Amino acid sequence: MIKYFKNLDHHIVEISEPENDSWVNVVPPLKQEEFDELSDQLEIPIDFLTDSLDIDERSRYDEDDNVKLIVIKTPTENNSFNESDAYYITIPIVIILTHNHIVTVNSFENAAIKKFLNTFQNRQPDKKNMMVIKIIEKIIQNFMEYLKEINQKRNVIEQKLYDANKNEHLLELMKIQKSLVYFVTALRSNELLLAKIQRTRFLQLTETESELLEDLMVDNSQALEMANIYTNILSSTMDTFASIIANNQNQVLKRLAIATIVLSFPVLIASIFGMNVPSGFEHSPYAFYIVAILSLLLAVILGVLAFRKKILE
Repeated sequence: MIKYFKNLDHHIVEISEPENDSWVNVVPPLKQEEFDELSDQLEIPIDFLTDSLDIDERSRYDEDDNVKLIVIKTPTENNSFNESDAYYITIPIVIILTHNHIVTVNSFENAAIKKFLNTFQNRQPDKKNMMVIKIIEKIIQNFMEYLKEINQKRNVIEQKLYDANKNEHLLELMKIQKSLVYFVTALRSNELLLAKIQRTRFLQLTETESELLEDLMVDNSQALEMANIYTNILSSTMDTFASIIANNQNQVLKRLAIATIVLSFPVLIASIFGMNVPSGFEHSPYAFYIVAILSLLLAVILGVLAFRKKILE
């Protein structure tokens, strides 16, 4: 689906056809015939439009016949039905700069473009570089917000693990860990992209635009550092809980081993007196009670010894 927007006197107006200095936003559902039509209409290479369909597309920029392409990764919630998938993934946003238009292509609906649309009345579409910078700004803000949500989820799950060690909580931590892997990879890729844009004359930024881009690079580095810190904390947490679970398992096995040893001696005594051989108690009316008391007494003695040994350790 293709939508066209124009800024008229600081008001967002949706138009039916692309005009000069308008913003063209391509959102799901995506159709090949729409790509073909838009490519012919705005003279955009078709592969520039379809690059967003590859979810693994790396952050980069390119230029063909004075049409500029920027691919940058943004976070979004994962709507997969697979319970083992990450809470959040990263997807590419394609930004295309033509002579008279700025085009964005999204393979998934994402918060960055929605935020940009809400502030479009403050933009000047003829200043395409500034619009690109503002889109990147919304993307970095999204990373920051999702990282805070991830950290809050991690704290909640850790508290649940303190109360009860359950596999489902560990699986939730694993999903968070997967999300952080996506974030770290995307933020590193975006960092390299921003550095290349600043170092080259790809966008021919003004001094003001260059300063804003430097600020965004600082913010992106901060988001990357946050993601790395949360990843390290989560890895340490999972290792710690794995050790705690293994230690608890060892304690259970130890108690079971002690109980087995304690109960094996009464069974041995009962087995000896139960043999079909003379024992001296064949005709005694108290034979059963003697064997039972002896077995119980031996079990108590072994239990006390085991308990004392446990205390001394």
